[in-house]
Amino acid sequence: MDVTPELLAITERIIKRSQPTRSAYLEGIAKAGEAGPRRAHLSCSNQAHAYAGAGLDQEALATTRAPNLGIVTAYNDMLSAHQPFAEYPDLIKQVARENGATAQVAGGVPAMCDGVTQSTPGMELSLFSRDVIALAAGIALSHNTFDAALYLGVCDKIVPGLVMAAATFGHIPAVFLPAGPMTSGLPNDEKAKIRQQFATGEVDRATLMKAEMAAYHGPGTCTFYGTANSNQMLMEIMGLHLPGASFVNPNTPLRDALTREGTKRALAMTALGDTPLPVGHILDERAFVNGLVGLMATGGSTNLVLHLPAMARAAGVILTLEDFADISRITPLIAKVYPNGLADVNHFHAAGGMGYLIGELLAAGLLHEDVQTIMGAGLSAYTYEPKLEPTTDGQTLNWQRAPQASLNDKILATTAAPFQNSGGLAQLEGNLGRGVIKVSAVASDRHVIEAPVRVFETQDAVKTAFQAGEFTSDVIVVVRFQGPRANGMPELHGLTPVLSVLQARGLRVALVTDGRMSGASGKVPAAIHISPEAAMGGPMARLRDGDLLRLDAQAGTLEVVAEGFEDREPVALTQAPQTGFGRGMFEIFRQNVGPASDGAASVV
Repeated sequence: MDVTPELLAITERIIKRSQPTRSAYLEGIAKAGEAGPRRAHLSCSNQAHAYAGAGLDQEALATTRAPNLGIVTAYNDMLSAHQPFAEYPDLIKQVARENGATAQVAGGVPAMCDGVTQSTPGMELSLFSRDVIALAAGIALSHNTFDAALYLGVCDKIVPGLVMAAATFGHIPAVFLPAGPMTSGLPNDEKAKIRQQFATGEVDRATLMKAEMAAYHGPGTCTFYGTANSNQMLMEIMGLHLPGASFVNPNTPLRDALTREGTKRALAMTALGDTPLPVGHILDERAFVNGLVGLMATGGSTNLVLHLPAMARAAGVILTLEDFADISRITPLIAKVYPNGLADVNHFHAAGGMGYLIGELLAAGLLHEDVQTIMGAGLSAYTYEPKLEPTTDGQTLNWQRAPQASLNDKILATTAAPFQNSGGLAQLEGNLGRGVIKVSAVASDRHVIEAPVRVFETQDAVKTAFQAGEFTSDVIVVVRFQGPRANGMPELHGLTPVLSVLQARGLRVALVTDGRMSGASGKVPAAIHISPEAAMGGPMARLRDGDLLRLDAQAGTLEVVAEGFEDREPVALTQAPQTGFGRGMFEIFRQNVGPASDGAASVV
């Protein structure tokens, strides 16, 4: 089915806006790819250095012209989502040898976990780690000896950083290989309830710890629909994963079969094969529009509002907040996964998963089918799901049509009868600046909040005020000087239990900040990513306790109702960026970062 006129108009607007930068990008990757596979252009000494540690593959690398795959891995065994990647390089190398090719680990990139660093100094490095990952992956590929790249990453900043690097090396093919979610543990709503009980002193730390360990209990991605799983959805709907690969559990025969097949696809797309497909040709305007639609249709992470513009700019595509808001407006919410519902991503996968979702959106004209993917031309291949079928030699991987009807209508709906008529992400604009709000999990009677503000400069100060019993009436909590220039834009996830308790007590509450919330932003209205940020003299720096603020997600406005507000002198950031925990090394990022509305990037 052809795309709807509304989606086509938005896409054409993005294409027109991006024409100068996209043309320059395509010209650049064409020039980079003109010389073909690069190893032949290296001196014998250069090549000897590159192959000295290749073991079984050393002779093949030195004497044949077969493809060589570069593996960029975010493996570490502290992150459950990345622990399964330990075994991937050996499997990839084995598959490459079986197909007359070679593979090498080109390099590793850091992978930090926001779940570990929440509310700690390390969180101030979190957003900038995305740019470090892009830089590290660029260094890995700078040896210029690879015909295609395989990217191993899952979580919050890792996938966006890897996409930025892949786009920069857009003249070679790229395949993203996921690890999959951990099996389901303690239900997310029960975990959230115990967190709230701990915040109010109803349960002790031992009870909290037991609940947390029951929720996060094994290898794989956390099972709620936060940034990590939004990334996985994004890679599939943009055609960088194999169809149906995103939510297959780790350490299973199907997971291994998908890793093997992903390796074969990378080999097939090199310039040495019959169907070369540089990743820069996949990462076009239509692919990014499809990613935006997927984000809205699933109620995905607000962090992608930062990451998608940065990823797109690396490929010469310019996205704005207006694009997010307009696509949200025309895209129905057809998935309910925690925090938008009670199900986790394993339940989503079982109910029909990505194959059903993509088929439903294609049928409604809400996705561009005419895109390039690692499967070749057309997104229709992603309406199929992988299956292992027995053969005389063991098992073989095939794709079958995904369910065309939801297997659980409480988790996956139709575009004709959605959970909500829009994607639930709105742009906010007014005399306080520009930002976004995710309302897919917020009750409709909370979409408009008007109340006096309490102004804070740290989330710890908010918690202290809460513990002192200072919140007794309707309030909009403002936490400023949390933007990328001020302190790296940490998530303020530690405020979720506090604000949830206040809302449960019957107060009308909201959060307004130039920082971030968790990728699992939930039931409390939160206007986030406010730009210009307070550290740049933005309007938030003029707020005072007691100012009346109106947050209207329906009208898309964020207005201070206070006489003389615009004439006030903004307050300055009184505390210099902290050092220790590596924060001092990131001063160069803070000084060069762009605004949140453009993706808060330092390197593109």
